[in-house]
Amino acid sequence: MNILLSAESATLRAGSLAQFVTVLVIFILVLLITVFVTRWIGNYQKGQGRYGNIEIIESMRISTGVSLCIVRIGKKYAVLSVGKDSASLVTLISEEDIDLTLGSLGTKGSFADIMKGIKDRMFDDSDKGATDLQDEQRS
Repeated sequence: MNILLSAESATLRAGSLAQFVTVLVIFILVLLITVFVTRWIGNYQKGQGRYGNIEIIESMRISTGVSLCIVRIGKKYAVLSVGKDSASLVTLISEEDIDLTLGSLGTKGSFADIMKGIKDRMFDDSDKGATDLQDEQRS
């Protein structure tokens, strides 16, 4: 009788383990499919706007719900005020008035480069602050 119960419990454990492994494999497959589909959609959307006549060069929030945007439309550049319900032209500007270098645009560079820059700034600023504080305490 004991042998029969232990054989049944071993079968149940094996079945539970197989079910767990199956669910885990399906979960990992769903995550991988999600990653690849998200990348594909992102690249597709990026490619849609690459060759158009309208491009947002830079955007800056000036208050809650209001932003100023520099936009290239064809060969002209415009500054737009964008709110929740409206967008209006502030002024037209020439290309010479805009700094189009890589460092001025926040959207250029890879994610790793952006994170490295943030990390460098955080540690550089904290080190400078600690040094300044120590210098002040010595004085």
